[in-house]
Amino acid sequence: MAKAEIIPDQDGLKRMGESVRQRLAADPLAYRIDTDVAEIFAIGDFLSQAECERLCTMIDLVAQPSTLHEQDYSSGFRTSYSGNLDPRDSFVMGISRRIDDLLGINPICGEAIQGQRYLPGQQFKPHNDWFYTTENYWELERKRGGQRSWTAMAFLNQVEEGGETHFTEVGIKIEPKPGVLLVWNNALPDGTPNEGTLHAGTPVIRGAKYVITKWYRTRQWR
Repeated sequence: MAKAEIIPDQDGLKRMGESVRQRLAADPLAYRIDTDVAEIFAIGDFLSQAECERLCTMIDLVAQPSTLHEQDYSSGFRTSYSGNLDPRDSFVMGISRRIDDLLGINPICGEAIQGQRYLPGQQFKPHNDWFYTTENYWELERKRGGQRSWTAMAFLNQVEEGGETHFTEVGIKIEPKPGVLLVWNNALPDGTPNEGTLHAGTPVIRGAKYVITKWYRTRQWR
């Protein structure tokens, strides 16, 4: 009999997937996107207009060329500007805690909220948020909290044209609407990483696009 493949953090991904799935299913404000490919939920008016505007200003103060483990800004794969918001700031702490409470995830598992800004022509090509455990960077991420389980991303402004979030395997493009929070499970119900969560930030054509993102690990994030 062939030895079963060991998937790092599979049990943790399975447990977190189940607990958040049940919590969102019981939340009347959480709308589940109609697809069997991935678990994606949308919550309207999660942030107020004033909160969105304040977050946009904070992003402008920390934004630097975005990076990836495997590639740098010049590769053209991810051409946005981004930066982590100060986790000690009381306003940021309040937003972060609301996302924690929505998902019912222990706050210690959450990464710092990252803000992203896209200007005309900037994009993030199709990618998954979960880590490829065969890559060299996994050893570091394993020690920093393990695999990413859920992603929470909020749109902060109306984009004049372009800038949709395109789930390429699902076949849907979600237009940015200020205050809307998207959340999705990066794993399948059995705890294996879900290839169906492949998504892109399509190029902004006119205007600018601002979002915040918070990722959750299977263990305490360090």
